[in-house]
Amino acid sequence: MADDGKWRAAEGSPVPRAIASPRIAFARGLLLFFSVPAAVLFSTALGFGALARDGGFTLAQAIFLAATMNALPNQVILVDQLARNETLAAAALAVTLAAMRLLPMTATLIPLVRGERPRRVLELCAAHFIAITTWIEGNRRLPGLAPGLRLPHYLGIGVAISAAMVLGTATGYALAVGLPAVVTGALLFLTPLYFILSLLATSRSATDFSAILLGCSLGPLFFLLLPGLDLLATGLIAGTLAFLWGRGARPSRRPWHE
Repeated sequence: MADDGKWRAAEGSPVPRAIASPRIAFARGLLLFFSVPAAVLFSTALGFGALARDGGFTLAQAIFLAATMNALPNQVILVDQLARNETLAAAALAVTLAAMRLLPMTATLIPLVRGERPRRVLELCAAHFIAITTWIEGNRRLPGLAPGLRLPHYLGIGVAISAAMVLGTATGYALAVGLPAVVTGALLFLTPLYFILSLLATSRSATDFSAILLGCSLGPLFFLLLPGLDLLATGLIAGTLAFLWGRGARPSRRPWHE
C-alpha cells in the first residue's frame, strides 16, 4: 500500500488522498457534520429532546446527557427510568447493561486509531465518541489513512456527530413546546424507528435478525408484565434466546437465508 514510501488511500476508501497532516485529517472529520449519518442522528435527537422535556428534564440536563453519554439508547433508557421514578441504582444498572454493547466496538476500533506512539488522553476521548454511527464511519474511513492521521480524523468524526446530536436535542426540546401532541409523538417515534432500522442494516446473521424479531415481539409483553424493567427483561431474554438458537444452529454452517 505504500511502495513509494508514502501512504496511499485504500481502494474504495471514502477519505480523499489530499489529507497530509493531523490538522487536515481532523478538519476532514468535522465535515461529517454535513453528511447523511449526521442528518439521521440529528433527526433522532429531535425525538430525544422531546422525550427529555416530556420526562421533566430541563434543557441543560438534556444537552448534558447528549454531550456526555453520546449514545441515544443509553440516553433514552436513563430518561425513561427516571421519568418512571425508578431509583438511581436501577437506572444506572439499566444504562450499564445497555452500554456493554459498546465494549466490543471499542476493543476493535481503538487499536485502529493508535499511531506509532501512544496518546492516552486522545485515545480516551476517541473511546468516548464510540457509538454505532461513529464505529461504522471509523471502520469505513480509517483504513485508508496513514496510522498517524487516523486518531485526529476519528476525533473530528466524533466531534461532528456529537455536535449534531446536541443540536438535535436542543432543537427537539424547543420544538416540543406548543406543538400538537401528534407531532410530538412523531418526534418521539423517530428514536426507536432509527434504532430498529440501524440494527436491521447492520445485521449479518440469523442470530442478529432473530434477536431483533424476539425483541420486537417480547417488548410489548414485558411492558405490561414488568413495567419499569421491560427494556432490561426484553434485551436479556430476547438476546439470550437468539444467542442459544444461533449457537445450536452454527454447526450446520448454512447461510441464515437457506
